[in-house]
Amino acid sequence: MTTLLWGVLPYVALTLLIAGLIWRYRYDKYGWTTRSSQVYESKLLNIASPAFHYGILFVLVGHLVGLFVPESWTDALGVSEHTYHLLSLYGGTAAGILTVVGIALLIYRRRTRAPVFRATTVNDKLMYLVLVAAIVMGMIAKLAHSSGDGYNYRHTIAPWARSLFTLSPDIERMEGVPVSYQVHAVIGMALIALVPYTRLVHMFSAPVQYLFRPYIVYRSRDPKQLGPRPERRGWEETMRR
Repeated sequence: MTTLLWGVLPYVALTLLIAGLIWRYRYDKYGWTTRSSQVYESKLLNIASPAFHYGILFVLVGHLVGLFVPESWTDALGVSEHTYHLLSLYGGTAAGILTVVGIALLIYRRRTRAPVFRATTVNDKLMYLVLVAAIVMGMIAKLAHSSGDGYNYRHTIAPWARSLFTLSPDIERMEGVPVSYQVHAVIGMALIALVPYTRLVHMFSAPVQYLFRPYIVYRSRDPKQLGPRPERRGWEETMRR
């Protein structure tokens, strides 16, 4: 079971992610979208969507730092383990709460707005279930080991995660990991495998180029120029066919 969970399942999830992205891009380009329902309701969406997106962005950055920035690097910057634990605890909890609030509002909106609810698919419901489970389970794991310096996952989970990219998974690292962290990791892998087949796929087509394109200049028109075009004297050119 240890080999299956920590030596096989990660590569299954990664394969489903890559294969799903390739398949979606080749055969479902026009479905590669968030399927926005803003046209049905926008007032609540303008609150829920930013809360969810900012929250999930902070959660993602926190996971990337925790898993792929070695402890020796933070030690070199003068960040002690206790300080790192406090930053991870309070920052991660705040980001998790913001994300959960955003998801709760989005689900409430879908359930109480009839046009939005009719546009909700089984795929959407599964996505919400796995996403909420992953976030809530991560918060439970963190808060359950919040005393003192907490659980130092950078000695176990992080080295295991980095070893996956060398194609030699260090599965022994995961044997003594608390069950709550193990469950969180399994749900996280399920979420990764599910991304290409849901509306979450839009995270791979974020308009990053907008940050670097030339700005657009908008000029106001003279009110006197509004309305029909004034007539000109003389002959006007006609289009040749």
